[in-house]
Amino acid sequence: MLAYRHAFHAGNHADVLKHLVLTLVLQHMNLKDKAYRLIDTHAGAGGYSLEGRYAQKKGEFERGIARLWARDDLPAPLATYVDLVRRFNPQGTLEQYPGSPAIAQMLLRPGDQMRLFELHPTDHRILAAYLAGRKGAEVRQADGFDALKGQLPPPTRRGVVLIDPSYETNGDYARVVATLREGLHRFADGVYLVWYPQVQKVEAAELPRRLEALAGPRWLHARLTVQRPDAQGFGLAGSGMFVINPPHTLHAHLAATLPWLVEVLGQYDGASHRLDQRAA
Repeated sequence: MLAYRHAFHAGNHADVLKHLVLTLVLQHMNLKDKAYRLIDTHAGAGGYSLEGRYAQKKGEFERGIARLWARDDLPAPLATYVDLVRRFNPQGTLEQYPGSPAIAQMLLRPGDQMRLFELHPTDHRILAAYLAGRKGAEVRQADGFDALKGQLPPPTRRGVVLIDPSYETNGDYARVVATLREGLHRFADGVYLVWYPQVQKVEAAELPRRLEALAGPRWLHARLTVQRPDAQGFGLAGSGMFVINPPHTLHAHLAATLPWLVEVLGQYDGASHRLDQRAA
C-alpha cells in the first residue's frame, strides 16, 4: 500500500470523473448556510507536479485534464471544475494538478471543516504543509478506513465522505464495503462518494452491485470507459463514482456532461458512459 503514489496518475481520465463529481457535490453543499465536514480517507499529497518525473513517466494527464485545459466549449457542469484547475495554475500554463484536498480547499467556506487522512509519509508531509494554517483543516497520517468512524456524525449533521483507495490489494474492495456499512450506521444522512477503477478483476466488477445492496433508497452510479485493456487484460479502462445520498441535481449535471467526456477523452471506438440512479 505504501508503494502507491498518485503522482503517476494525477490528472488522468479517472481524476477528471472523480473531481467533476466532487466539485458538483461540494457546490451543492454550499447552497445551504449551515457548515459541513468533508472527510477524505485517502487524501494523497494535495497537489501534483505535471512536469515531474512521476507524471511524465506515462503522461496520463495528457489524455485527461490536458484535453480539457484549453477548450472553450466545456459543458456548464464541467466548467467550474476546469476553472479550479486553472486557479491552481495561476501562471496560465498546465503545470500542476490539484488533488481532492486542493479542490476542496478552493470550494469549502471558512466555517466548513476538512478531515484528511493519508498513510504515505511523504504525501502526508506535503499535504500537511499545504494546508498548514487553514482553520478547520486537520491532516493525519493514519489509515482512513479505520479513522472514518471517529469522524461520524459531524457536529452539524452535514457531511461529505470521499473514499478513493488505490485498490492495489484486493482487500481494499472489501474494506470499502465494510467501511461504508459502518459509516452509514453512524451517519445515515451523509453524502458518500466512492471512486473505483474499471479493471479486469472480479472484485472491481462486483463492487457496484455490492454498493447498491448497501446504499438503501438513494444512490447514483456514474461510469466512464475510455480505453480497452491491453492484450494481457491489464490497464485502467475507465473508472466509476458511486454516490450514496446524492444531491438531487447531480444526475442532470452528469447526464449533460458524460457524453461530451466520452467524445473528448475516449481513446477507442467503444468508449462509453453509464449513469444509473435510484431515487427515494
